[in-house]
Amino acid sequence: MTAFYEFIINIRERPDNVDFKQVDSGVHQLKGSSSSVGARRVKNVCISFKECCDVQNREGCLRCLQQVDYEYKMLKTKLQDLFNLEKQILQAGGTIPQVDIN
Repeated sequence: MTAFYEFIINIRERPDNVDFKQVDSGVHQLKGSSSSVGARRVKNVCISFKECCDVQNREGCLRCLQQVDYEYKMLKTKLQDLFNLEKQILQAGGTIPQVDIN
């Protein structure tokens, strides 16, 4: 995420000098990461973000940037809530079933 946010800062600070290939690369990486953890909403915004990069639409990229930032923060909050609930269950003596994904 750090590399993604580094070029996001660059887009916000220098919107007239956007390296669309760099943005596209970061969006592609975020989309893949989002897909691997089931973050569908983040992934869907990344698809729109990539489309804006493909046509070098600065305004569209900035809109998608705002939306991906929002979706990421929502996801982060939900995951933190989930981890806190898991911790509370364990502290109360409960167990968390393990899921075999293989």
